[in-house]
Amino acid sequence: MKTVASVVEKYLKTKPFLLSSLSEGIINLTSLARIIMPEIEMHLGKDIKQGAVVMALKRISEELDFKISHRVAKVLQNLGEITVRSSLTDYTYEISETLLENQSKLMFEIKTNKNLFYTSSRGVNETNIVVSSEVNSIVEECLKSEKLLSKNENLSSITVKLPHENVSVPGVYYYIFQSLAWEGITIDEVISTSNEFTIIVNENQIDVAFSVIKDLKK
Repeated sequence: MKTVASVVEKYLKTKPFLLSSLSEGIINLTSLARIIMPEIEMHLGKDIKQGAVVMALKRISEELDFKISHRVAKVLQNLGEITVRSSLTDYTYEISETLLENQSKLMFEIKTNKNLFYTSSRGVNETNIVVSSEVNSIVEECLKSEKLLSKNENLSSITVKLPHENVSVPGVYYYIFQSLAWEGITIDEVISTSNEFTIIVNENQIDVAFSVIKDLKK
């Protein structure tokens, strides 16, 4: 049986930014109830009182305060080392039968450079390679027979170590990326392992992105 509370909760789950604003207590519940009432009434198939919607929003926002502010905040407060690298280039190649072999040649050529940034991820149709710009010529020589789909230069990376409990707490990545989105940060690439993640951004946004992630620990 549909209730006002269940329909309001389902509606809010489709509005992630609205959910976060509720958890921060920065939305007037009466005004929000008035705005969403027509859609709630449509789903219920009957008229409802605004007060019922306000009460549902109040209950949900109180629950969100615990789920988001407490569990996620505990993980964010325990963020580990934050490492910044600059002067990176992001290559995207179409997957081919020879791509892995040519990537092996590339890795052989750069393996002695211990200060080099190198990461690669493979999708269904594309392979992405992010490297220190100093070896661009080596990348392009080793992969000259491959189909280059895109090349983005003047990039920087931020790598963050996460506490082990991050894998059992939903919403950690959402909260981080939402904070970056609010500051207008455009993410070029995301690379992650179980307990760390790296974002690639344009060099002119690295200072703001670093400040956002650092402030999350507070």
